[in-house]
Amino acid sequence: MNEIALERVYDYGGPSGGAVFLVDRLWPRGVSKERLEGVEHLKDIAPSAQLRIWFGHLPDRFDEFSRRYRRELDGHPEIQRPVLDALKDGPVTLLYAAKDPECNHALVLKAWLEEHR
Repeated sequence: MNEIALERVYDYGGPSGGAVFLVDRLWPRGVSKERLEGVEHLKDIAPSAQLRIWFGHLPDRFDEFSRRYRRELDGHPEIQRPVLDALKDGPVTLLYAAKDPECNHALVLKAWLEEHR
């Protein structure tokens, strides 16, 4: 099975093989659409605005955030289809804008996708 990689959108240098998806609900500040040409924006796969605001990227809320976000993903399994289809053809990169590489929704999403492929 092909790999799912995570990369901060601000560090993204362009395609290196495989499909690339922006998995944030909001477009990242300061990033032009031209810079992400060819990247599919999957805003519906991101946490709901209400959950995102509650979480606030506070590390002490990460475990509860993960449970709630997984519940949201479980309630809408169709949103995973573009990523799972792309994984059949090669590796996938998920782009996210959060500053903390160890406390963000992309980590939860990656684990959830790996469990549901």
